Amino acid sequence: MPFAEVRLLPVSVSPTTAHHGLPAHEVVLLLQTDPHGGLSNAEAAERLERFGPNMLPPTVGTGLLLRILRQFHHPLIYVLLVAGVITAGLQEFVDSAVIFSVVVINAIVGFIQESKAEAALESLRSMVQTQAKVMRDGHEHTVPSEDLVPGDLVLLEAGDKVPADLRVVRETELRVNESALTGESAPVRKDEVVLPAATPVADRRNMAYSSALVTAGNGAGVVVATGAETELGEIHRLVGAAEVLATPLTAKLARFSKVLTIAILGLAAVTFGVGLLRRQDAVETFTAAIALAVGAIPEGLPAAVTITLAIGVARMAKRRAVIRRLPAVETLGSTTVICADKTGTLTENQMTVQVIWTPDGLAEVTGTGYAPDGVLRDRDGAPVTVDANAALRWSLLAGAFCNDAALTHDGRRWDIVGDPTEGAMLVAVAKAGLDRDRLAAKLPRLAAIPFSSERQFMATLHRDGGSDQVVLVKGSVERMLELCSTQMGADGTPQRLDRAEVMRTAEMLSARGLRVLATGVRSAIDPEDFQEGALGGSLTLTGLQAMLDPPRAAATSAVAACQTAGIAVKMITGDHAGTAASIATKVGLFAGGEPMPGAVLTGADLAALKSEDYPDAVDGASVFARVSPEQKLRLVEALQARGHVVAMTGDGVNDAPALRQANIGVAMGKGGTEVAKDAADMVLTDDDFATIEAAVEEGRGVFDNLTKFITWTLPTNIGEGLVILAAIAFGATLPILPTQILWINMTTAIALGLMLAFEPKEPGIMTRPPRNPDEPLLTRALVTRILLVSALLVACAWWLFEWEFSNGASLPEARTAALNLFVAVEAFYLFSCRSLTHSAWRIGVFSNRWIILGVTAQAVAQLAITYLPVMNTVFSTAPIGFGAWLRIFGIAVAASGVVALDKWLRGRTTSVVRSAPCKP
Repeated sequence: MPFAEVRLLPVSVSPTTAHHGLPAHEVVLLLQTDPHGGLSNAEAAERLERFGPNMLPPTVGTGLLLRILRQFHHPLIYVLLVAGVITAGLQEFVDSAVIFSVVVINAIVGFIQESKAEAALESLRSMVQTQAKVMRDGHEHTVPSEDLVPGDLVLLEAGDKVPADLRVVRETELRVNESALTGESAPVRKDEVVLPAATPVADRRNMAYSSALVTAGNGAGVVVATGAETELGEIHRLVGAAEVLATPLTAKLARFSKVLTIAILGLAAVTFGVGLLRRQDAVETFTAAIALAVGAIPEGLPAAVTITLAIGVARMAKRRAVIRRLPAVETLGSTTVICADKTGTLTENQMTVQVIWTPDGLAEVTGTGYAPDGVLRDRDGAPVTVDANAALRWSLLAGAFCNDAALTHDGRRWDIVGDPTEGAMLVAVAKAGLDRDRLAAKLPRLAAIPFSSERQFMATLHRDGGSDQVVLVKGSVERMLELCSTQMGADGTPQRLDRAEVMRTAEMLSARGLRVLATGVRSAIDPEDFQEGALGGSLTLTGLQAMLDPPRAAATSAVAACQTAGIAVKMITGDHAGTAASIATKVGLFAGGEPMPGAVLTGADLAALKSEDYPDAVDGASVFARVSPEQKLRLVEALQARGHVVAMTGDGVNDAPALRQANIGVAMGKGGTEVAKDAADMVLTDDDFATIEAAVEEGRGVFDNLTKFITWTLPTNIGEGLVILAAIAFGATLPILPTQILWINMTTAIALGLMLAFEPKEPGIMTRPPRNPDEPLLTRALVTRILLVSALLVACAWWLFEWEFSNGASLPEARTAALNLFVAVEAFYLFSCRSLTHSAWRIGVFSNRWIILGVTAQAVAQLAITYLPVMNTVFSTAPIGFGAWLRIFGIAVAASGVVALDKWLRGRTTSVVRSAPCKP
């Protein structure tokens, strides 16, 4: 009776069923299928109706209207909306339109960026849409992957993408590349062995998971999970559940905006209350209170934030980092921990032969990756030629022809088709100067014994010249020592095999994290003797080839630069602990150069940790190996819970949930999957970890420039509000009118303040530690400076207004003098704000030419509002004389001197504190 007709057991497709822990025949019974003929077409149709298509569920998004309205849900936006209504009420329609335009533009940008976040889920859904070969009714069929159902018998061969989660039921040298899912760089050998139920995903060699790629061999597997129930479906769920966190900038701006809103409303209420207590006209007092609110609102702040971030985006693009979410520019500047994926991020994701050992010595192989650029050198750095060493030549020939891989070049980059290990051997042959295609004509292959995990070697039979036959073999060191009885000298003569020396060399290379294969040769063999059993003890060992997925060339210096900047770098990978630790040592992740206890943790170690010990263990470790997507996500969450700003780099599907959860996700542009790119905030176009260092530097510069703008603009807003409050409190005439306040705020924000967005990065920006994530947007020192400048503006503007008015100037002339004084002090203060710690002279007065352009434009605007009749009419200004200008600039210079003195005193105090010895 066919298995498809059995109805004794329910079809088991529960995600909790450990199919890898059951024998293949039990899985077949549970899924009520036939291990040879598969399901019937009728049964497949019934199950498709029951279980649904083999597709990831579509994203359930927020409604369009709610997503649009959500863009306005922000305290700063509320303040701007109120400002727009107030300015419209004051009949300043142009200024009101500008404010509302800023609000609308910010909403549009936010809406677009939020929409992009959902693209990651759609990319995941598209990954499983392919064609699949299945057995139904005893015949082979090709069906769309979405039509697969639990119990289908899927046929696999090299080049296929695994269409669902499969339990392998038969195989022939089946190898699957699961790097995008598990993070392991080398293809995994698959077989039918029964595994313990607790075996992690990366070690389940009897399972083939959806989206993995078959690199060699063939086989068949029974579908045990489809759609959302697959391991890829679990990642889809994690990506959807990951919280999109506010960046440090948006979080700080939100807090700052709330405080600013309360302060503005409170100050306006106080102004109105004081006016009523003094029995002033209620309408005039309310108008003054509105004017105060308008003056206190930094209308240019949203534009400054957007433009400063946009300039940061442009600068990063030039340094090969593409930003997908605007606030992510600044987030990198706040980063305290970078969680870096090993494969393809810190390493090339291209196996490379680094050492070839022969009985006469070692040869180092230069160059990394699949590009055949490099040479062979001895320990002294001298070139090694294959003509001078027969053992080296035959070892390379074994790597070249006992090989089923191919090296390809598409005009842009080199790649391999087949097993990465065999591809690495082909590249080594090219680096040695041997022409594989030319030599292939002299050594045509006659037969082959394929590699298997049981025999642990591969052998090929070739015709050598005329009628002679030669056998080329490669395999594990231990197995090759069983097959060899001699070793080859440099002159090609057989020598006594020194097994102890070979093992010592292999262990030494393995300790460096290298994968070691041995090569051998046998000549003058009868083709009938070319059998596995006839090779034992008949071979001559030619050498060892040791390979590794090497670190990127600039990874070591980039890691060191991040550590100098106070940023911890942690490796998170699905690869084995030994390999991960070796790469970590090479790139300098360990503080003492070597891993200390607790520096390397595996997924099993993490699972065994108690909840109370977990955060400390995560903080103390530098390498996390053999971890699952869920564990990557939990690691990021644990670091965030300890107050870290986390940047997560990655390129695979398995990285997507953590990329989405991290404060900033960084994906690889060349080798990264589309899923990783869509889940990330930033994409590195060169896949180089060193680009992150440049991005961190730019991010710090962006935050500095935003802080400089806020430090520059707030004194004017506070000063304008206090001037009006003082006038109401003392029952005096307003020194400056609401329309004039709007003129100051809008023109100076554009002509002066925005020029700070172009400010170059200050020296030493990458030698200081990251900002404390809990530190407010403005430090106590900056708040003190803001209040100092605000007080100077109030006192000086009030004094100048009273002096001009009492000395014969008209009311419009006195107000014009006060207006110009505000702008002049802002212009001088702008140069001081170019550095919050150093003097303007130290950083160079002309190092930012945009500042000079802005000051010139503002000067022209001030002359226009002072002397053009039409401007005099609109803004109630009047021409002023030369004496008034002298007083304006004299006061501005004096105020600038006070600020410089304050900066110098604070810098001197800070230096004393830093240089003071610590007391025991």
